[in-house]
Amino acid sequence: MAKGISSDEEIAHKCFIFVRDEIKHSLDFKLNPVTCKASDVLKYATGYCYAKSHLLAALLRANDIPAGLCYQRLTITDVPPFCLHGLNSVYLKKYGWYRMDARGNKEGVSAQFCPPLEKLAFPIITFGETDFSEIYAEPLSTVIESLIKGKDYQDVADNLPDWNVIKELV
Repeated sequence: MAKGISSDEEIAHKCFIFVRDEIKHSLDFKLNPVTCKASDVLKYATGYCYAKSHLLAALLRANDIPAGLCYQRLTITDVPPFCLHGLNSVYLKKYGWYRMDARGNKEGVSAQFCPPLEKLAFPIITFGETDFSEIYAEPLSTVIESLIKGKDYQDVADNLPDWNVIKELV
């Protein structure tokens, strides 16, 4: 990934573009299997936002760039119910911690890498939605559980985790 590149910002950008554009979002493309581990996301080239964030963190860390996992609480259709959305934070020498969202673009969703400006896939627009400020070294246990227990992409979509059942966020 970083062959011939020395700038942490350029490496992070290339990793972001790869995960955002080459790894298909499971629900958008109706793809199985449900992936969780970075190696499986890479192998099958599909994953939910959580799994894609696991791969992006792994790629950045493999290039000696500090990276973590972040979460938002969002609605699916601008009205409750709510669910968690997974994204990343990367430490760039020039800017410090910078959040980025490699979920995958589609109509109405345009996440970009343009530090220091944050261009996430989803803005907070509905009462009850939240940007959590924490940066996690490991995925939340409820996220792992949702992905591992999910029988297929639709089963995961029907049982997305929300913050009110997560002790790690409260």
